[in-house]
Amino acid sequence: MISRKTWMAMIFGLTVIGADFLSKFLVNTHIPLVFSYSSFPYGGVAIFEDLGGISCSLVHSINKGAAWGILSNYQELLVFFRIGLVSLLFIYVYIYKKDCSYYLPFAFILAGAFGNILDYFVYGHVVDMVFFQFWGYGYPVFNLADSAITLGGFFLLISYYFKKGGRLKDEG
Repeated sequence: MISRKTWMAMIFGLTVIGADFLSKFLVNTHIPLVFSYSSFPYGGVAIFEDLGGISCSLVHSINKGAAWGILSNYQELLVFFRIGLVSLLFIYVYIYKKDCSYYLPFAFILAGAFGNILDYFVYGHVVDMVFFQFWGYGYPVFNLADSAITLGGFFLLISYYFKKGGRLKDEG
């Protein structure tokens, strides 16, 4: 019997995958590729500009590597590594990890990773779209899948923290 928390995690994960795929499809079909970050909104769509020195726009950028484009020359090897890592994580979470309080954070991580893997097979690269500038310094462009991975990692740390009774290391 599948628990309520497991169903919730699966629904959240599928929702993240769907929203990520839709957002990338819309960006891929409606916003031209970014070739210059010279003037706001950088060839994309403005979300907000100069809000206390912070600006945000939706742009169309491609990433053939991992985070921040590292290993972009090894795209095929990277996709096989990602598939292997996601498979191992899925097996660990849903077969060996019996504490279902971690299911939702892992669902976010798995969904985000799957979304970026799916990009490779649909577009041949990862589609990134959210671009922030903080007081004139650009943050690397990212997507919803990247955000899901980050949020999942954050939720995982918070879950672990509270499981330990609010302590990060043993006192004793």
